[in-house]
Amino acid sequence: MNHRTSLTLLGCALAPFLLLGCSGEPATGNLDSADAQRADSAAESESRAAATDQARLRDAVGGDWRSADDVARDAHRHPLETLQFFGLQPDQTVVEITPGAGWYAQILAPYLHQDGNYVAAVVDPATLPEGGGRDYQQKAKDQLEATFAAAPAQFDRANMVSYDPTAPVLGSPGTADLVVTFRNVHNWRKSGQAPGMFEGFYKVLKPGGTLGVVEHRAAADVPDDDGSGYVGEAQVIALAEAAGFTFEEASEINANPRDTRDHPNGVWTLPPGNNVSEGDDPAKYQAIGESDRMTLRFRKPG
Repeated sequence: MNHRTSLTLLGCALAPFLLLGCSGEPATGNLDSADAQRADSAAESESRAAATDQARLRDAVGGDWRSADDVARDAHRHPLETLQFFGLQPDQTVVEITPGAGWYAQILAPYLHQDGNYVAAVVDPATLPEGGGRDYQQKAKDQLEATFAAAPAQFDRANMVSYDPTAPVLGSPGTADLVVTFRNVHNWRKSGQAPGMFEGFYKVLKPGGTLGVVEHRAAADVPDDDGSGYVGEAQVIALAEAAGFTFEEASEINANPRDTRDHPNGVWTLPPGNNVSEGDDPAKYQAIGESDRMTLRFRKPG
């Protein structure tokens, strides 16, 4: 064996350690396999975490602190599917706009209790004139506070911010991951406050943050002062885009094709309002169920 042959064999013997083949090219097979294993492990961990998050959300929806009446409405409001569509995560800061008595708060606050932050944005009654809804908003605020106080295990970390609907400040700018609002846009349009509200959503969200909107859906555009409670889907999208949002996706999660949208007392004719005129047949509206609703997701650029 000559000197050159000995060096060649030695080089091949050391090749796995030098990451070189006898041809002089990198021996990437082992690296590719290791990278693939790491990718598979990361994907598996991510999948387990997602499954844990969804189990936590299902537990919040099924929480025994929710009343039987509230749970009965799940069939119409689809909270699990709606919040999944909005991309809810347990470590987010979530701002819910005018949560009323807390139907969604009783799901969101417990879900976010451990790792996230739930913020109820309520109208400050003091900003409203006498006879201009002050009593109504005060009652709603008091009711939500009572809900929080009654179940500290679920709500002791929930927060509340009061805002002026004519100049809404919903928190420090760029602090929220997700803003959600359920069946409120018609009220803001009728009062002329809708553009300002959407601008407030935009300001409080982080770049890349999400806005989720559920609203009674009209068959077409309606006037600003329309009293039916329904709004055109294109009108809501236009409001969000005018504030700077990018429209991402619409879902039919909360659609109800039985809703004809032509009821004598508007959307409030249907459950849960049940505002049926004298002489009319309540069973007809019970058979329809709750209103047909759009479910829209928007993104703040960035």
